[in-house]
Amino acid sequence: MPSLSRRDFVNAAAFAAALAGIPRNGSAADYPSRRIRLVIPYSAGGSGDQIGRPWVEKMSSQLGPTFVDNIGGAGGAIGTTEVAREKPDGYSLLLGNGSTQVIIPLTTPNPAYAMGDFRAIYRLISSALVFAVHPSVPATDLQGLIAYARSNPGKLSYGTPGIGTGNHLVGEQFKQQAGGLDIVHVPYRGIAQATNDLVSGQISLVVAVMSVQLQQLNRAGKIRLLAVTTDKRLSGAPDIPTAIESGMQGLSYEGWFGLFAPKGTDDAIIDRIARETRTAMADPALQANYRAQGMEPDSDSSPDKFQRIVDATSASLGPVIKSIGLQAL
Repeated sequence: MPSLSRRDFVNAAAFAAALAGIPRNGSAADYPSRRIRLVIPYSAGGSGDQIGRPWVEKMSSQLGPTFVDNIGGAGGAIGTTEVAREKPDGYSLLLGNGSTQVIIPLTTPNPAYAMGDFRAIYRLISSALVFAVHPSVPATDLQGLIAYARSNPGKLSYGTPGIGTGNHLVGEQFKQQAGGLDIVHVPYRGIAQATNDLVSGQISLVVAVMSVQLQQLNRAGKIRLLAVTTDKRLSGAPDIPTAIESGMQGLSYEGWFGLFAPKGTDDAIIDRIARETRTAMADPALQANYRAQGMEPDSDSSPDKFQRIVDATSASLGPVIKSIGLQAL
């Protein structure tokens, strides 16, 4: 091997130092240097698109070219698994919710991913669940519903968008906290059909995400909204009490959708996405877009705050899942 002169050695060292200072593709220093993919783990056209696509539009102008990739299947597990296995470089993100991030890992034997396989970035929206009954049920609040259910065991039925959804688990939590009510669960493939059957009187009760449609049906007298599951009353429905106000101290649950990255993603990348998202969520037009769909935009989230919400969801639903022996179908 030929030896280097002192001059050659100095030049080589300088060249190596210069190379070390050049940002590599995918590093935090030059992020983003290519397109960012947001995986929505559901088919196109659903609530995931209504939440994720407005964010993508904002990021395309603020952060850099960003696009949606709908990967549906297995209740969101397929798309979520794909992101969990991606390189943690900030170029594949997930729009996750309580089902994908908490319920599926807790109910699936040998799951393809775990809660710890992701880093929380920012909660985009939250939503309340609401207990709604058919007008034939003689109850105007949760305590009245409990009293009627106790006097009529097995007579009432409640609809949800499916087994293992947050709606289902909150319904079971309600039954347990009320002392073990005999109310039959009727799972549907979506909440729309459950709502139709509630209006027609085929079922007695639904546990559904609060929406403009439900409020309209309530005002028309076709259903009766009894209580929401948030800690405070909703600004868009201030006349509906919370379950806590109704005497159910432990019945508190918020649905949410937010941004996640694979574990191992650099702190600087996580913080950059969170900062840009916070700026986007301050836009009144974007807030109005979400509120028009019955969702509450979160303009004050952060990676730490969002992770605490994920942990709280797990702490709330985990015991219910265990008590009813729920496993993914």
